[in-house]
Amino acid sequence: MRFSQLPRYIKQLFTHALAMILGVVLTVGTIRVSPSQADPAPKPVTNDTPQLIAQRQSPATAAIGSSSFVTAAVNRVGPAVVRIDTERTVTRRLPDFYDDPFFRRFFGDSFPQQLPPEQLRGLGSGFIIDKSGLVMTNAHVVDNADRVTVSLKDGRKFDGKVRGVDEVTDLAIVKIDAGGDLPVAPLGSSSNVQVGDWAIAVGNPLGFDNTVTLGIVSTLRRSSAQVGIPDKRLDFIQTDAAINPGNSGGPLLNDRGEVIGINTAIRADAMGIGFAIPIDKAKQITAQLQRGGKVAHPYLGVQMITLTPQLAKENNNDPNSQFIIPEVNGVLVVRVLPNSPAATAGIRRGDVITQVDGQAITSAEQLQNLVEDTRVGQVLQVKVQRGNQTQQLSIRTAELKSTS
Repeated sequence: MRFSQLPRYIKQLFTHALAMILGVVLTVGTIRVSPSQADPAPKPVTNDTPQLIAQRQSPATAAIGSSSFVTAAVNRVGPAVVRIDTERTVTRRLPDFYDDPFFRRFFGDSFPQQLPPEQLRGLGSGFIIDKSGLVMTNAHVVDNADRVTVSLKDGRKFDGKVRGVDEVTDLAIVKIDAGGDLPVAPLGSSSNVQVGDWAIAVGNPLGFDNTVTLGIVSTLRRSSAQVGIPDKRLDFIQTDAAINPGNSGGPLLNDRGEVIGINTAIRADAMGIGFAIPIDKAKQITAQLQRGGKVAHPYLGVQMITLTPQLAKENNNDPNSQFIIPEVNGVLVVRVLPNSPAATAGIRRGDVITQVDGQAITSAEQLQNLVEDTRVGQVLQVKVQRGNQTQQLSIRTAELKSTS
């Protein structure tokens, strides 16, 4: 019987069955040919297979691994970092009004002339620079101390004797007698330091001994005036490695474990900013300090600010301004100290220093550094702008006296 002669319901049943069979065949064929989406993609044969982002090792993680340069640096220098404890006895007189006859008329003469002595204790850090027992630290850590105790990481303690102190650079040398068996911190060079270099601070912040913090060099040549201590003559290394009270005098290290600075100061109004004295500056005066000699610093005797034509113009346009300032680049003299070299040479308030020995002067920091690099008693040829006139003055530098 032909297909066309079959009953209608049988032809429909046959057609449906054939469609189902074809559907199954096509589905099975597709599964065999097409890879499943759950299967991993085939890996290339090359050796540089890219990793997933979450599995990649960041540069910071690669640098600070289980055996990092920080560990190596601290192991190299840590034993030479010391804790410095100081004691000072202070005696204070009673205020003058206690001696007033009117006061004693009512309260009698039973009040003492001075208060009982007070013991002041201080804490800082330092590091050994010579096997003979020379320890470098900050001047403000040991200055005026009656007793200095130096504690090593291995637990040994020694009485320290302050050999030399220089307040202007805030550096000091302390001597301990330990028989010559001492670890020494390797000194690097701060002249090779660049912004972005690793910085490792080691010390005893807040009394927590042997503390290590890590950061980078934030900037270089940050002047002491910018930091807020204008009585110093320093260009600091600025770092974001955490520095706290007690870190003062401790070393700032590079990634090789070499000392590049002496941790010195923090700003109370700042977060994550610390300052260190460049080690090259310390090297210049170490010999004098360890001999107990005085470090001479030349000075002119002026208080000054950096002047630009824009600042001068703003001053001159102010109707309440006390005087007209030349609209030039230079250093404006704000005050002349009495009996100073500048006063003797005829420098006046309102003068603008534009040149020294033929070198153009454009900032107060530049002038201060230039004077610091001269000798005490050296004569400097200073060009000043005074109103509409230009004058050439000769100033002989003198020695800056201690502020103590």
